[in-house]
Amino acid sequence: MAGLEELGIPGGEFLRESLTNCADPLAAIEEFQTDNGILLPSLRPALPFVDLHDIKRLDFHSSVLEELRERLVQQISNVASGEDEGRYKKLESLLEKSFPVIKVKSLRPVVMAILKHLPQIKDEYLEKILDDKELYAEAATEVKRQIWSDNQALFGDEVSPLLSQYIKEKENSLFSHENSAQTFYLASPKVRRQSEVVQRLADMVGKNVKLYDMVLQFLRTLFLRTRNMHYCTLRAELLMALHDQEVNDICSIDPCHKFTWCVDACIRDKFIDSKRSRELQGFLDGIRRGQEFVLGDLSMVLCDPFSMNTVGLSMMRNLQHCINNEFLPRESSEIVLLVRMMGLGLGSWDMIDSQLFREPKLESSLFTKFLPMISSLLVEDHTRILAAKLPEEQPHTATPPSDLFLTFVKENPIASYTTLYYSLQVTRMKDRVTACNIIPVLVHCENERAYEDTFLHSLISFLIAMSDEFAHDDFCCVVFDDFLLPGISRENVLRHLLRLLWYIHPKVPQGRLQAILDGTQPNSEHSEIIHSIYNQLTEKINSYQPSPATPQEQLDSPLMSVPTPAPL
Repeated sequence: MAGLEELGIPGGEFLRESLTNCADPLAAIEEFQTDNGILLPSLRPALPFVDLHDIKRLDFHSSVLEELRERLVQQISNVASGEDEGRYKKLESLLEKSFPVIKVKSLRPVVMAILKHLPQIKDEYLEKILDDKELYAEAATEVKRQIWSDNQALFGDEVSPLLSQYIKEKENSLFSHENSAQTFYLASPKVRRQSEVVQRLADMVGKNVKLYDMVLQFLRTLFLRTRNMHYCTLRAELLMALHDQEVNDICSIDPCHKFTWCVDACIRDKFIDSKRSRELQGFLDGIRRGQEFVLGDLSMVLCDPFSMNTVGLSMMRNLQHCINNEFLPRESSEIVLLVRMMGLGLGSWDMIDSQLFREPKLESSLFTKFLPMISSLLVEDHTRILAAKLPEEQPHTATPPSDLFLTFVKENPIASYTTLYYSLQVTRMKDRVTACNIIPVLVHCENERAYEDTFLHSLISFLIAMSDEFAHDDFCCVVFDDFLLPGISRENVLRHLLRLLWYIHPKVPQGRLQAILDGTQPNSEHSEIIHSIYNQLTEKINSYQPSPATPQEQLDSPLMSVPTPAPL
């Protein structure tokens, strides 16, 4: 019971000394019990009665202590939540008197309750808590925030496992072969930020602006170090989680708050309409001179795969709108804004790395040449689909991409990204002809963007829905030989390829399937997860039994013998 002596209460040392120096130990013990027991006259006569029922004095005193402790903790909470201007002085006075017994486990909750409700704890108390691992572990988050504010390294150690868990969860969602559908983009933003990691981070930050800035710095540093776009997602999700909790202390000073809030609404709707387009443009155009650094955080918000997915889908819809209303892409203010947002998102890493905070310069040829080429491809696709429905119409083939189109895809990140979303639209619509035309182009995408996990997850999901097409060798050539197999030196591409085979292997010709399996067999340089998935896949293929054809049921009806009437 260390600490009791400091309060003038006899503790273990006093009892040891008394027993050592006394003539009658039993009398000394009885005297100690009388002096230090519960000093209530109404309870003293009850103690012998408790003894008769074989209830230990320790159990009795412990139950009374527990009841008193709970009431005291509740009273502390009531004082802290009251409107008395001197409530914190009362708590500080109580803390000064009770802190010496913080190492007494039975009394520690009272001291911790006082600390929890103090907005500003003296450094001497914080240092003692930090020096004792047990006290630090039991301290409330409100207390730890005050410790973390002056100890960035310690806060980083606390946050690091959460960030690792977050990235792992995102990667599992992208690579999981348990679902054939596109699952990564299905959850709404509000559902995503209810995840354990985001809520835990928001709780750790609380209303502490300094801790919020530390988290953002961690995310920027990790994004620069790894180029992993999921850190950009977490940056937006954390801000919106604090927005949901109405933490105005942080939301009001984060210059990205309103922009992120608007983007979040667009992600929820999976489209950027004209009204929100004007709002977003107002935010970008409203950045004043001297505040250009805000573009760094805005670009991170846009680099979030969920933001970029919304921009890509909106680009396709707006191009179709231009076609339907017979005007050029450069005449659409929405498309101009989408190109600006796409440029900021795709250039986020370079901007933060170089610390040159300015929007990427947009080439006029994007609007005058490339986007019209995409529009013409959309018109050609629509025309061919309609023509296929007409009787006696010759099947139409897709026009091969021009050299100029390929040049744009190879050199321009915005053209490259737009092409990716054009290919997703084609495969989602199960347009086999155009898919065979555009998928081979993807290997030429600037900075190998076609091999990014977020794109491959969606493309593979749509290709799984086209599984019947893999019975044709030309479609297998396009998907495997021209696109996936050239990229399997990347482990992530190999994982996506194995996910595709997991679902479409019954349709692939046996000879080609075996050749793909031989070409993708992992070696010692591959991770354990690749070996595991490959072994599961081969076992699944070897044990596959095609469903027996259902024999046509013979109808036993007298009408079967009636001759068919002649046509009119």
